[in-house]
Amino acid sequence: MIYPVALDKGYMKEEGIDLKITYIEPTPSIQALMAGSVDFATAGTSALVVLARSNAPLKVPLAVNDRVLQWLLSRPNITSPRELKGKKIATTGIAAVATFMLKQILTKYGLDGNKDVVYLDPGLANQVTALISGVVDAAILGPDLRYIGLDNGMKELFYYGNEIKNSWGTLATTDRLIKEQPKTVAAFVKAALKALRFIRKDREGTVAATIKFSGIDRSQATRLYDDLINTFTANGTVDDETQRNDLAIIRQVAGVTTDIPNSRAYDFSFALDADKQLNQAGWKP
Repeated sequence: MIYPVALDKGYMKEEGIDLKITYIEPTPSIQALMAGSVDFATAGTSALVVLARSNAPLKVPLAVNDRVLQWLLSRPNITSPRELKGKKIATTGIAAVATFMLKQILTKYGLDGNKDVVYLDPGLANQVTALISGVVDAAILGPDLRYIGLDNGMKELFYYGNEIKNSWGTLATTDRLIKEQPKTVAAFVKAALKALRFIRKDREGTVAATIKFSGIDRSQATRLYDDLINTFTANGTVDDETQRNDLAIIRQVAGVTTDIPNSRAYDFSFALDADKQLNQAGWKP
């Protein structure tokens, strides 16, 4: 929601950005980013996987959430994570970041995340259907599908954001754009931070924007806002520990052992500068 809000409220225009939002799947969006067809991509995690595998010239300049917006729901008969041993779990992809995070979380509950459960990929947005129908015993779900599961009697075993310290909703751009057009990056990030402040402060305005841009009803939009508002970062950044945790997962997904310094993957200088400017100007939505 942050970028549609930044566009709708005029924040992008205020910063001199003529924003055009295009909907592209994560992997093609990174390909488009590297080809110069787009300037930014919201698939920051996918960008870091490419960076880890091939040292691609990509950076994350903005983090929207400091908690992972994923949940593990199960069939009602499963009451604890330990009971997942030998069970089937629907994933968003066998090699998805959320799957690797789940393996890490399961070790906290005494399970071997690589051996004690079976991971299945039922296809895009089919995880909750597989869970409700009994094809799988548990499923990794995002906010919207989580509600469908809960409303159909499924049990929430845990929320990723309470189990691990990682970021979510990261923005990606290229080293080239940062070097050649730093003013553009700075303006884009500043407009995004204005939208972030608006979201954190204006519940009704954000709910209205969610309804406008997503088409969901008011009750669902309100439920979404109330559930997620505390996950939004204060200034578009996450701390060094979170960055390291992110990169540890990224290395697992990419299958690499080479260390990746935080500075190679993240550049939050634009967000920090924009936040400072907004504070000095006393800017409020």
